[in-house]
Amino acid sequence: MRRFLLRLVFVVALPVVLLAVWWLASDDSTDVYWPPLRTILKTFPDVWTAERLRTDAFPSVLRLAAGYATAAVTGVALGTVIGSHRRVRAVCEPVMEFLRAVPPPVLIPVIMLFAGIGDTMKVVVIASGCVWPILLNTVEGVRAVDSVMADTARSYGITGAARLRHVVLRSASPQIFAGLRQGLSIGIILMVISEMFAASSGLGFTVVQFQRGFAIPDMWTGILVLGLLGFLLSVLFQLVERRVLGWYHGLRASTRRSR
Repeated sequence: MRRFLLRLVFVVALPVVLLAVWWLASDDSTDVYWPPLRTILKTFPDVWTAERLRTDAFPSVLRLAAGYATAAVTGVALGTVIGSHRRVRAVCEPVMEFLRAVPPPVLIPVIMLFAGIGDTMKVVVIASGCVWPILLNTVEGVRAVDSVMADTARSYGITGAARLRHVVLRSASPQIFAGLRQGLSIGIILMVISEMFAASSGLGFTVVQFQRGFAIPDMWTGILVLGLLGFLLSVLFQLVERRVLGWYHGLRASTRRSR
């Protein structure tokens, strides 16, 4: 219990300090583009009602989930194949390096040509950016599978799907989750950017509408919602990661204690 409370203090301390600094720094502000924090917080409940959350925040989360899931499945599947076969990796590596160097926002006009301007376009944009850290981390994780472990599995007749699940993916899972974490951050950014193009709902669309209507405190509330969404998704991801990689964190902890 004591450890939990101490960890909670560490998690909450910095956000509280930053909010206090923001409150004090903006308290006497008369700049229309930099309203006091107390004005933003006072505006928040009037702007983000249950109806607005349903019509704007919920669609954004659904698009993010669809794009992120597509990128995760594609990245892990392709990364496993590419990382497991040296010749496939030699053929694909130049193309991967070329494609991942192209910023996803630049591709939005191209994606709009074949995906339209609906939710499909936004999901494709999110997936196109999220997939690269997941794919590349999976490739490196699969390549780094311990050769002794692989030979041991082969000598015990563990092949096919069982080898893939219990040896390859399990050994590569720490790096896969590192890629998934990076992909989630990129996905939130691309979710907002995609909703700024030919959209009629979503958090990105709402923030832009507030900005164009010079509703500056309302715009700042939208930015706060995006920050809260990113924080909640990060906490959820950590919970899933700790559950799936419990064996890995336990191994690291035991290694540190033995030293």
